[in-house]
This record gives sequence, C-alpha cells and structure tokens, in this order.
Amino acid sequence: MSRPLLRVLMLLMTLALPVQAQQRGTAGDFDYYVMALSWSPTWCALEGDASASPQCDGTHGWVLHGLWPQYERGWPQDCHSAYTPPSRAQTAAMADIMGTSGLAWYQWNKHGACAGLPPRDYFALARSAYDSIAKPTAFERLQRPIELPASLVEDAFMQENQGLLADQITITCRAGRIQEVRICLTRDLDPRQCGADVIRDCTLDNALMSPVR
Repeated sequence: MSRPLLRVLMLLMTLALPVQAQQRGTAGDFDYYVMALSWSPTWCALEGDASASPQCDGTHGWVLHGLWPQYERGWPQDCHSAYTPPSRAQTAAMADIMGTSGLAWYQWNKHGACAGLPPRDYFALARSAYDSIAKPTAFERLQRPIELPASLVEDAFMQENQGLLADQITITCRAGRIQEVRICLTRDLDPRQCGADVIRDCTLDNALMSPVR
C-alpha cells in the first residue's frame, strides 16, 4: 500500500472515531463556558418522577444543570483532574441550585474536571455563574401548564438581563416542552457569542411549560 493511500485511510479512521473519543480533552484547555439552566418541572415530568428524585419534592424552577467547558466547536469531557474529587459536603452544598448532590457529583466528573480547577473553586464559579443571570420571575408564578413560543422564554431572559444578546443564549426543548436555557460565558463569566454548534434554538410555537410544584 502506498504511503499517500495509507495516510488517507488513517485520516478516515480518525474521523470515524466516536465524538466522545475525539473530545476527551485536557483539563483547563477550553475556550468558554456554557451554563445550562434546566426547567425543573420538565425534567421531573420526563425523568425525575419515575426515579423518585428528591429534586422533584422541592419547589425548584430554574436549576443549574451544569457549567460546561466548551471549545469553539465541540467540548471536552471526562478529563483527568489533578485534584482530589469533591467531598460529599461539597456536592451536597450545591443541591440548593442543582436539585441534588448527585447531579453536582455527576457534573463534576463529566464536565467540571475539564475546567482545570479544584472542586471547591469550580463549584464556587458555577454558583457565581448561576447568580450572575437574573431569572424572569413570571415563569416561577405560573399557576397551570401553558403553551408558549420558545422564543418568548429567550426574550424574557434578554429583557431581564440587559446586554444579553440573542447569539449568547439558546433555548432547548424536549418532548414538546421547554427544557433548558443555555447561556454562553467567558472564563470571567461575561456573556459571549455561542459557537455554531451550541445555538440550536427550539422553534416550537406551542412548547409546554409546567408550573413549579
């Protein structure tokens, strides 16, 4: 086999590798963060109730799904961390904004370790990111399930956070419901333009949004 042909075959094999294998990444080597705010009633209706998650016993609205290190295209995950994994006390301390300590532990292992920070600092940064974005109170006051355009949720967040632009935020849906608000942030937690692979706005005009329990 000729060398040029061998190189082509090796390139094709590399491109055929699973995305996760290509994205494993090195802790601390990333471009920006994506903060995902999950609408808890949606997660509980689709998953949490079936698993009897304690998150669904509380009165959660927007919970922090995660603060994810991101490349300009793609993302690292499952990075090796030089730091000791978070303690139970550290993950339990995040339950007020993440719903459960289990989610905090899972998010550290999958995404947080890629930030290149000790768990204490990563969780403090995640809380700062969560606190830096005002959540529209109208959704917390819903009395019954409603259907609404997903774009209305995006507009409400931009109105509540002056300076937040449409290319810095995206709304996702799942099973016809409002699922998450995802906001792109610099390492200093300032809003910034999202990568093209992050901006995948839900286009539903009748997305279901259930009230906080």
